[in-house]
Amino acid sequence: MANKKNIHQLPISNYQLAITNLTTINLTMIKAIIFDFDGTVADTFDTIVVISNRLALEFGYKQAAPEEIEQIKNLSSREIIRQSGVSLLKLPFILRKLKHELNNEIHRLNPLPGIREALEELKMQGYRLGIITSNDRDNVMLFLQNTNLQELFEFIYSGATIFGKSRVINRFLKQAQLAPEEVIYVGDETRDIEAAKRSKIKMIAVSWGFNSKTVLAEHNPDFLIHHPKELMQAINTLK
Repeated sequence: MANKKNIHQLPISNYQLAITNLTTINLTMIKAIIFDFDGTVADTFDTIVVISNRLALEFGYKQAAPEEIEQIKNLSSREIIRQSGVSLLKLPFILRKLKHELNNEIHRLNPLPGIREALEELKMQGYRLGIITSNDRDNVMLFLQNTNLQELFEFIYSGATIFGKSRVINRFLKQAQLAPEEVIYVGDETRDIEAAKRSKIKMIAVSWGFNSKTVLAEHNPDFLIHHPKELMQAINTLK
């Protein structure tokens, strides 16, 4: 696990690199890298904000003004829900409607800059790659087909609730016959960090998605990176 003092940025120190070279010889081999979808692989942030604001009147919660967007990025997922005033009883219905409307926009969406090259490098190194998301599986499949990324991913698991991702991770681990220490999760939100901790798997948080690097660091991921090209080095450090 990366030293907590060094989660904020790469490159890591020469001392860390030396330790990495020693530990990768004997410690458990990482076999699978799991990715979140929205904000980690797919550039969906602006589209989700537009759809969420459109649904605000229907479901009775506060819209996000343009000047509030950066402030929202500094809030945890739970804080965002509290601040919006949305009823927790309505949340499943909002999520279902959001997924449906996002399906109509999938053809307009692109991968995050640099993520394709990072995925190709990981695949070439022999890692099993997959996606675990609260988005709809059909949305993910359509996006991967439209962007020619489908061959890079071995599995896609979709969870029905925003905060139920750890249960999906645990189900995946059981079905894939993988131990928690053989898996690394990559995500862009505080709830991804929470889910990984509950499932006892290592977590790389990425600052190019929904949450800011500040709030991600406050939730103590195992590693925090700022560009997809840093993924391989972070994974090697966490082995």
